[in-house]
Amino acid sequence: MKVEVLHEQGYYYAKLGLSLSYNQPVENMDKVMGKLAHKGDGHSKFLESITLWLDIDAPRYWLQQFSTYRIGTSAQSESTMHTMTKRRLTQDDFSHRMPKAHLDLLNLWIDQGKWDTVKWNLPESFLQRRIVCLNYMSLQRMVRQRMTHKLPEWQEFIEQIMEQVEYPEFLLENYE
Repeated sequence: MKVEVLHEQGYYYAKLGLSLSYNQPVENMDKVMGKLAHKGDGHSKFLESITLWLDIDAPRYWLQQFSTYRIGTSAQSESTMHTMTKRRLTQDDFSHRMPKAHLDLLNLWIDQGKWDTVKWNLPESFLQRRIVCLNYMSLQRMVRQRMTHKLPEWQEFIEQIMEQVEYPEFLLENYE
């Protein structure tokens, strides 16, 4: 699994909007943002104004869980069908080792143009790439709800996010 933060923006404008509520200069809002970030959606709505674009390469079984987070997210992914029609599959196309016989069978069906048969027999560990646009509030919810999830990809996702975002303290309380 690979997660890359492509771009992050909106911090200043989130701070500007928050300054209106407090009738304070923008410069005074950093500390306020830190205090409000984990007080819940009503208090931390400034997080909706900080936007990120992520490049995620993950197995389909993880992406199915990720897609439950629909509010505040938008995603574009590579087509499984088009990915399979461009070339033969290799072990690198899967997050877990594929039995050689199964991989050979998938490639035989690809060579024969049996795309529907390939799709029906494609393991959930097939890696798919998505470009995702979301905001800090959505990301904070994911981190909070999935940080102790039994699927290890969630910990990988959170770890990679926390290493790359500009304001990890807004996502995880007491983050050091």
